[in-house]
Amino acid sequence: MAVIRQQDFIDSIEDSLQYISYYHPLDYIKAVEKAYNMEQSQAAKDAMAQILINSRMSAEGKRPLCQDTGIVTCFVKVGMAVQWDKTDMTVQEMVDEGTRRAYLNPDNPLRASIVSDPAGKRINTKDNTPAVVHVDLVAGHHIEVMIAAKGGGSENKSKMVMLNPSDDIADWVVKTLPTMGAGWCPPGMLGIGIGGTAEKAGVLAKESLMDPVDIQELMDRGAVTTEEKLRLDIFKKVNALGIGAQGLGGLTTVVDIKIKSMPTHAASKPVVMIPNCAATRHAHFHLDGSGPAVFEPPKLEDWPKVTWEVSQDTRRVNLDTVTKEDIKQWKVGETVLLSGKMLTGRDAAHKRIQTMLDNGEGLPEGVDLTNRFIYYVGPVDAVGSEVVGPAGPTTATRMDKWTDMMLEKTGLIGMIGKAERGPATVKSIAKHQAVYLMAVGGAAYLVSKAIKKSRVVAFADLGMEAIYEFDVVDMPVTVAVDSTGANAHETGPAIWKVKIQEASV
Repeated sequence: MAVIRQQDFIDSIEDSLQYISYYHPLDYIKAVEKAYNMEQSQAAKDAMAQILINSRMSAEGKRPLCQDTGIVTCFVKVGMAVQWDKTDMTVQEMVDEGTRRAYLNPDNPLRASIVSDPAGKRINTKDNTPAVVHVDLVAGHHIEVMIAAKGGGSENKSKMVMLNPSDDIADWVVKTLPTMGAGWCPPGMLGIGIGGTAEKAGVLAKESLMDPVDIQELMDRGAVTTEEKLRLDIFKKVNALGIGAQGLGGLTTVVDIKIKSMPTHAASKPVVMIPNCAATRHAHFHLDGSGPAVFEPPKLEDWPKVTWEVSQDTRRVNLDTVTKEDIKQWKVGETVLLSGKMLTGRDAAHKRIQTMLDNGEGLPEGVDLTNRFIYYVGPVDAVGSEVVGPAGPTTATRMDKWTDMMLEKTGLIGMIGKAERGPATVKSIAKHQAVYLMAVGGAAYLVSKAIKKSRVVAFADLGMEAIYEFDVVDMPVTVAVDSTGANAHETGPAIWKVKIQEASV
């Protein structure tokens, strides 16, 4: 009979969350490396290069892969023969304690993103608790734990449907995926849960994302089961959509399809699809009473030696002097290197600005957006000599509801975020002859190295959602929507979908 110490369990949760914050699973890195080597779309290839470089930098520096260090999801399978040395804490409480310690670790603080009162005041819990915990009692003498830190950008793209028994699941996935946009930061994986009930299908989908990347092995040996055949069918059809890395168009949108299923009602076919992003973070460990789990650092030589350099004729922009006339020359799809001062702002800051403008108060003291750019980001706290912690972009579509107001009333001429903008926002950008630039989601540590100075200029009480001023040097971005309204997230996938179709004929 195994006796599991509470402290060993808590320590293992803490250590695993720290570990996955800066170490990608090597199977995912190898899959992205393969996709990078075969990619023919330069925009997608550049994006994957930045993801791979960021991954190695995070592994070396032991700092987060992405500024969104996620909501913790933990599957705990407890052997029926297990005993605990103490019984004063539940499994939920132990997971929460490990989470709290991991996210408040002074050597590598992780961004606390969890808010209580989600339908009301949405107050940050400050320590990223509570975690989402699923506990199963199973046969055996040990504890098995699968734990993940899931970013909001990919979690928000989850889809659920109750299909008719005769409906085709692959058809639904192919129809649905383009509606999800690129906020889930492809290339990644799709986890699909089938059967049970609505809520069980969601749990199955999430649990499937804990499995290793093995689609190539499945291709090599051939599919046997219904699930395996469906995985290959969806994998082929999704990549044929041409969505590509970061939604810019290309050959690889997903590096694997994961499926878990269970029996369901004869009249039902519940299906849930949950994407995993470029910051794929999960760990799997066992406890048998011999001590806490040990997480061996991967070998850095196993990371691909990928470099990314811009051409000599790449447009370099001084943000301190740029004007509306200047940005009219920028063309959709081109790479731009930004230097100078930019302001930051996310949902909470935009909402507060709108309230102040509606009340006739004007912008907060110290904030002047005339001919300025705003970066949609909520950075990780800095440590040591860092100016700022990992500071990758957040999903830009969340700011769409305020974009017309910002362009109309503040003098703002440009925005930086990740993924696409909605149709109404693209029209507003064209109307105001502004521009939207896209930074690579999943390359937060790499982006942070371009930030040379950082200070809070307004709304300090909002924490990571405060308005910062960043001073950047050669921050790489792509023109995603230019001043005419040309949109890379429409043109890129459309072009590559046709190219893929023509190549398969």
